[in-house]
Amino acid sequence: MLNLVTDTFDKEEKNAIKKIVKSGYYTYGKVTSRFEEILSKKFKKKYALFCNSGSSANLLAISSLLYKKDRPLKRGDEVIVPALSWSTTYFPLAQCGLKLKFVDISRDTLNINLDELKKAITKKTKLICAVNILGNPCDLREIRKICNKKRIYFFEDNCESMGATHNKKLAGSYGDITSHSTFFSHHISTIEGGFVLTDNKELFHICKALRSHGWTRDLPKDSLIYKQKKNDFFEKYRFILPGYNLRSTDLNAAIGIEQIKKLDKFLRIRRNNAKEYKLLFSDHEKFHIQKESKNSNSSWFAFPFVIRKKFRYLLPKLFNELKKQKIMFRVICSGNILNHPVKKHLDYTIFKNLNNTNLIHNYGFFIGNHPIDITRDLKKIKKIFDRIS
Repeated sequence: MLNLVTDTFDKEEKNAIKKIVKSGYYTYGKVTSRFEEILSKKFKKKYALFCNSGSSANLLAISSLLYKKDRPLKRGDEVIVPALSWSTTYFPLAQCGLKLKFVDISRDTLNINLDELKKAITKKTKLICAVNILGNPCDLREIRKICNKKRIYFFEDNCESMGATHNKKLAGSYGDITSHSTFFSHHISTIEGGFVLTDNKELFHICKALRSHGWTRDLPKDSLIYKQKKNDFFEKYRFILPGYNLRSTDLNAAIGIEQIKKLDKFLRIRRNNAKEYKLLFSDHEKFHIQKESKNSNSSWFAFPFVIRKKFRYLLPKLFNELKKQKIMFRVICSGNILNHPVKKHLDYTIFKNLNNTNLIHNYGFFIGNHPIDITRDLKKIKKIFDRIS
């Protein structure tokens, strides 16, 4: 049996939970602030903001760009997005009133096609959303250069790719603001959780207000977005932005403090599993597999497969055999989000075509990678693939 995810909690996480329970203080507080300091240092960004999910991190990051003093995003502005990602990459963009322009992906890397991205940019483009798919970074340095040259905001969704690097720099550190996930199945787990990273002090302060009801209580005295008055009675409940409640808890943060200590170990094991994945399947006659982007070191969230055209008729039989052998698998990300009924709620255009994304949607799947040795399982899976006919 091979599940999609592995429970990585040990005595350290369980003791951290017990300590929070014993303290009697569970919600957002000092432990969360300490975790944010650790995240900031670990990922080499000035500011980190922990919240209740990677999806919420996306919502905070995108929403913050609407409230900048200089060049704020406006409803109706165009944002370029890859057609393959998780659903809540797109929904915050729609919820903020942005118009999505979908660009196809590379079949090999599963990331946005850089050549098509360059061609898709117009004077209407105000934001580029890059998504590092299943641990594999986009060509982040090139996208950063494009955004700098054209004065376009760069949002980097790194929820699936914690610990990956591009040109020896961490993925999730190239964007003006970036998101990460610490959901149960991800590289580290706080059960539910996510965080925003940025070097921009104004965006950080906007995110702090948006995370907590839109109030000023959590803002520092030197805040760039609001100067607090002396009347403490009102200042504790002063609302300046149409915010949310996206806070996580000290319970989740305490778990995160223990998990982040283990990240490098988890990554080593995942990458060792990936060596076996590439050795077994790189030249397999029935499948394409994901290739690492140039100058990148993937953190290997999962192991994708796309069945070759000649063997597509085998897919139902293959899925039945995987189920029989209790090997879990699933669709790659959300597939093509425009093949889902939710598209009627999105304001969007398509640049050229989405042929590769549709290929992945219809003929792709992945099995889970894990922070434990699964090389024997991968060999078993290869035998299943080989004998299906």
